[in-house]
Amino acid sequence: MVKFTRLALAVLSGLFVAPAFAEEVPILRIYTYDGFAAEWGPGPGLKAGFEAICGGCFVEFIAADSSIGTLRRVQLEGDTTEADLIVGLDTAIAGEARATGLFADHELDLSGLSLPGEWTDTQFVPFDYAHFAFVYDTDTVPNPPKSFEELIALPDDFKIVVQDPRSATPGLGLVLWIAAAYGDRAPEIWAGLKPHILTVTREWSESYNLFLEGEADMALSYSTSPAYHIISEGDDTIKAALFEEGHLAQTEVAGVLKSSHAPALAQKFLAYLTSPEGQKQIPSTNWMFPVIDLGADLDPTFATLPQPEKTLVLSDDDIAANGQRWVDEMLAAVQ
Repeated sequence: MVKFTRLALAVLSGLFVAPAFAEEVPILRIYTYDGFAAEWGPGPGLKAGFEAICGGCFVEFIAADSSIGTLRRVQLEGDTTEADLIVGLDTAIAGEARATGLFADHELDLSGLSLPGEWTDTQFVPFDYAHFAFVYDTDTVPNPPKSFEELIALPDDFKIVVQDPRSATPGLGLVLWIAAAYGDRAPEIWAGLKPHILTVTREWSESYNLFLEGEADMALSYSTSPAYHIISEGDDTIKAALFEEGHLAQTEVAGVLKSSHAPALAQKFLAYLTSPEGQKQIPSTNWMFPVIDLGADLDPTFATLPQPEKTLVLSDDDIAANGQRWVDEMLAAVQ
């Protein structure tokens, strides 16, 4: 996922480069997205924490511009990839990733997870989650819409910014959210939203910056996004609008590649990622909920964030069978 700065977010490729002596120690190469690997993301803390317990290893993050980009890279490289695992796919594209046949079973006991639903996936391990939501500023939008239909009914000069579902997981999440909420009415909803869409950006950071700069009234983001502004800026004016139809949750996942050069080390990293020590790194860097109960180690701000009463669900089979059609419907409606 993503995450926050009022400045334009730089694309960071290969943020952590292995030192010259790395041939002497096991190297764990992880493909992820740029926000995860960034100095303000969870990557540095996870790297330091895991290297402290792995018995002499080196973690190298190799960053793409999005989690979809990491999957596309692995699809192109196939069994020749240097990556040992991918961190940062989500449940919307996990089915496509699984269909590549490139991922191994995680073999972990995940019965103690705390998620919106039961976790049964044998290949991908969750490490954070949040619901997709539109965020707004109470100073400029004192009465936000309470549904997609209320949003559509607003004057056309009420503008939103969203992301391209072909390049950004939140953009794909919005397509799936509307499909889950409205079914066959989805094209109608998209047609109604079109006059309100200021622009469709390639990545989340572009649209969020437009929102922060006052160019749009709302931006597609997450129900946890306000936590960043409260904790980092002392600003409680940014809120997430809750819709009566319910919200779709994004769960971010990690998976080990069958071609990994260090499969045991990669499995150990997955276990660390879901451990209390690993999970402590996530909430206030990736601005999502942890997947285990952290108790007092979770900033109390997260407990104050209003959350949807209804979580919408789509299965991998639903997405595989209909996902491309839903994306095509969205693009046809807004272009």
